[in-house]
Amino acid sequence: MKLCTFPNGTPDGQLAVVSADGTRCAVADGIAPTLQVALERWADVEPALRQRAQDLDAGRCAAAMPFDPPKALAPLPRAWQWLDGSAFQSHGDLMATVFGTERHTYDERPLMYQGLSDRFLPATADVPLPSEQDGIDFEGEFGVITDAVPMGTSKAEAAAHIRLVVLINDWSLRRIAPVEMKTGFGWIQAKPACSVAPIAVTPDELGEAWQSGRVRMRLEVDWNGRRFGAAHGGAMAFGFSDLVAHAAYSRDLVPGTLIGSGTVSNPDYREVGSSCIAERRAIEMLDEGAARTPYMAFGDRVRMAARFDDGRDGPFGAIDQRVVRGGAA
Repeated sequence: MKLCTFPNGTPDGQLAVVSADGTRCAVADGIAPTLQVALERWADVEPALRQRAQDLDAGRCAAAMPFDPPKALAPLPRAWQWLDGSAFQSHGDLMATVFGTERHTYDERPLMYQGLSDRFLPATADVPLPSEQDGIDFEGEFGVITDAVPMGTSKAEAAAHIRLVVLINDWSLRRIAPVEMKTGFGWIQAKPACSVAPIAVTPDELGEAWQSGRVRMRLEVDWNGRRFGAAHGGAMAFGFSDLVAHAAYSRDLVPGTLIGSGTVSNPDYREVGSSCIAERRAIEMLDEGAARTPYMAFGDRVRMAARFDDGRDGPFGAIDQRVVRGGAA
């Protein structure tokens, strides 16, 4: 099942169901007004949402209309909680090179931080940021959205609480990040609002590409029209079930908790490319002794889309955004 959200003058928008082929949609009126409400009542509303999706695919939905992705908001325009992991060891090792920090061992405990959740940007909206000097970087990753997860939920139990899968661009300001890291208090300025592809999908929509709590798809990233990377999501050292259980160790997770994989990265990064600029710069530091790829400038555009291993387009739609000058005049 595929879900999206359209603007309706409210912060959370209007929930809609998208057809299997991604060409048509129908609002979920009479079922759930928003995705947040649907997640809070998932057991009650999922059958009705799936029925509307079946009616849409069969041509039985009188309220069907063409699906225009640029008109959609992020599937969950704001969330109670956004927790981002760093589950790809090759990315973590490269970032340790960039920031001069100790390498994390990916054997027992995943890395995770709590980020800004009161706004997620639509997939085609311009991204306003204060300064090119901050080291503007994109970070392509996959994420999951949960229903209510009780404190102490085990890894085995966590999978049942993953209701939706999404594609995320976790924007970062790289020159601020090490300054905030040294304070020991976490990121604030270095992590502006994330962007999310227009369609959230239930895990079954991915078929064999959803295995062991991992999205086994390539994440294709284009920067200013040129392919920058196509790393594979299956290389997570920790699957999403591990990340959900880690987050729920000492607290309940509310419905609508969004958990990210961290930047998608593969050990053969020299062949498949990268999902963020900082990683490319780290490779240059290793290979050439110095970073030479600049960070983003105002007017630059980045596009992200997932692809199945058999070459089919992924179900999330694309993130395609331009960076612009923002902040107070």
